[in-house]
Amino acid sequence: MNKATNRKQDALAYHADGRPGKIEVVPSKPTNSQRDLALAYSPGVAEPCMEIYRNPDDVYKYTAKGNLVAVISNGTAVLGLGNIGPAASKPVMEGKGLLFKIFADIDVFDLEINATTADEFVNVVKALEPTFGGVNLEDIAAPMCFEIERRLKEEMNIPVMHDDQHGTAIITSAALLNACELQHKKIEKIKLVVSGAGAAAVSCIKLYLKLGVKKENMLVFDKDGIVNIDRTDLDPMRMEFATPRKDISTLAEAMKGADVFLGLSAANVVSVEMVQSMAKNPIVFALANPDPEIAYDLAINSRKDIIMATGRSDFPNQVNNVLGFPYIFRGALDVRATSINEEMKLAAVRAIAELTKLPVPEIVHLAYKAKNLKFGKDYIIPKPIDSRLIGIVSTAVAKAAMESGVARKHITDWNAYQEELQVRLGADDKILRNLASKAKSAPKRVVFAEADNYKILKAAQIVKDEGIATPILLGNVAKIQKIMLEHGIEFGEIEIIDPWQGTEESDQYAAHLFQRRQRRGITLYEAKKLVRDRNYYGASMVEFGQADALISGLTKNYKSTLKPALQVIGTKPGVKKIAGMYMMLTKKGPVFLGDTTVNPDPTALDMVDITGMINETIKEFNITPRIALLSYSNFGSNTGSVPDKMRVATALLKEKYPDMIVDGEMQANFAMNAELLQSNYPFSSLKGVPANTLIFPNLESGNVAYKLLQELGNVEAVGPILLGLNKPVHVLQMDSSVREIVNMITIAVVDAQ
Repeated sequence: MNKATNRKQDALAYHADGRPGKIEVVPSKPTNSQRDLALAYSPGVAEPCMEIYRNPDDVYKYTAKGNLVAVISNGTAVLGLGNIGPAASKPVMEGKGLLFKIFADIDVFDLEINATTADEFVNVVKALEPTFGGVNLEDIAAPMCFEIERRLKEEMNIPVMHDDQHGTAIITSAALLNACELQHKKIEKIKLVVSGAGAAAVSCIKLYLKLGVKKENMLVFDKDGIVNIDRTDLDPMRMEFATPRKDISTLAEAMKGADVFLGLSAANVVSVEMVQSMAKNPIVFALANPDPEIAYDLAINSRKDIIMATGRSDFPNQVNNVLGFPYIFRGALDVRATSINEEMKLAAVRAIAELTKLPVPEIVHLAYKAKNLKFGKDYIIPKPIDSRLIGIVSTAVAKAAMESGVARKHITDWNAYQEELQVRLGADDKILRNLASKAKSAPKRVVFAEADNYKILKAAQIVKDEGIATPILLGNVAKIQKIMLEHGIEFGEIEIIDPWQGTEESDQYAAHLFQRRQRRGITLYEAKKLVRDRNYYGASMVEFGQADALISGLTKNYKSTLKPALQVIGTKPGVKKIAGMYMMLTKKGPVFLGDTTVNPDPTALDMVDITGMINETIKEFNITPRIALLSYSNFGSNTGSVPDKMRVATALLKEKYPDMIVDGEMQANFAMNAELLQSNYPFSSLKGVPANTLIFPNLESGNVAYKLLQELGNVEAVGPILLGLNKPVHVLQMDSSVREIVNMITIAVVDAQ
């Protein structure tokens, strides 16, 4: 079983395991009591029904319509797959809905309709207008898609956009503006060659014309050759861009002296010679997927003055529609626009282009292993993980809707609106995706002490395939290979070590352990026995630089897994107490909990050291910690050993770390509810914004809290993240899932970096 087969099986399992598919409908109101149900349905639902009957605009007040987009397709032109039909297109549409949600907090119903004519399609979609705040058309074949979109825009009173057309047009337009600026070209004078005349290409051409490109300076090619006025097979849409020129018939001829090439066609239709024949400072957008019209490396190496963009994420300047459509719809929905017009699309273009020129956030640098990303040849459009996109692009679109007269709701406080947009996404800022990107930027060697376990092997395979880590497997070689064979797990080249059999390094590892523990009761003979244990051996590999991080604990209790790391590696200089922290991924963003795994009953001084470590670790995730020390008391409302300890610890923290945002002692609900805290304790340094870091008074409370949240709170737990050891060692929860193991490996790699 090769890598492609592994990925196929992983993709199928991802969609099939548990609840099939990728999305679900989740109630947004309480439904726990009979009263809740009576309000949600009968008889209470009659009240909003009648309000809407009397005032139709109240549908936005009492229902989800204002944040609900339909992603609609008939499956006739699914990217890379062709005409596979509506049912087979459903995974793609669910995926598009997922992107809407995670990037712009827009809810989606995906609708795959069995319509083969424009009339059928339009009639179905028009009939659904009362349900939705907007319509995203997807993967519909040309030329039918042009007629469908035109008619729906004319006949519906909500925003409609065919993203395959306009998404690519908007992103490449932003890239074109910036590339022309960098290459010192005036857009109205550029000579443009377009390979491809499908929906996306036609939309790009139309938008480029609005930016100032001249029709007479443009040559377009489709699969049958140059689009000129002598062609008799062209529909009116393509005939609009036909050239009268008779002196050019091939793409190679057209490329001579061209300033810009736009490819939305097929792989490898452009040669090095064609690129070399272009004008000085050429711009090449080769966007065929997965393989561009000319390979990135070939184009870049063909001449030094080129700016190159592709649709691929593994090269600079990726043209990715996710830079546009979530935020365009977000802005349109927020002002209840009746359409997405040209002014709104151009506003998005200019907002994306201008954002590229702003200083790049550190989290983007970290994710892409870049020290100084800035506006230039390798950075002409923003990166998809840039969290500023929602604020800048959505605001520009909403303003354009208001100024062009299609907005039915007006925003007056733009600062408050941008704050609201950031809150919509929560404070997590896509933290796991960002951490994974950072891990991939510099993969590390991770040793697995329990490699004779399917979950460990599967997680190791995933991180190797994803470029997150290079696994080293510890255990019985025959047993590991048997599990791999039974489950179709392949690594290619992989290092497998059986410490029980002894290795060249065993004596060195034993000598080191004996030196560290000889006055703690361990003899050299016992040290030699201990390093045959996989946890001791793995920790020794990390200590001596043969691995960068250790992952263990899936099948053993926490203490027995942690002990070898402490004895072999030890703590960082100045660290008196190690600690364990969980990152809980909630709908409101990540919440960090500590100490949840190590110290049974830390003193106030211990709390200061533990909180200091947690504070520094969270800042490494590019998040500002807001720390609450928890108790059953609020600022002296109760006495006792626990509130007294947390009160003293808070005072010591404020004295030792004057810049730390910390307060306590306080109850958990006050820490997490900014309004409750503000109204009752306005003096608190946490007022205004909820805490994102909770420090528990003892192991019992911390352990109970994270396990309850994990089981009842609909949150994902990442951890335990071990703090204070001198080198990266991370101990899994017993019986962690493959996903949880992958998350911990990612944390370990970032830790090692």
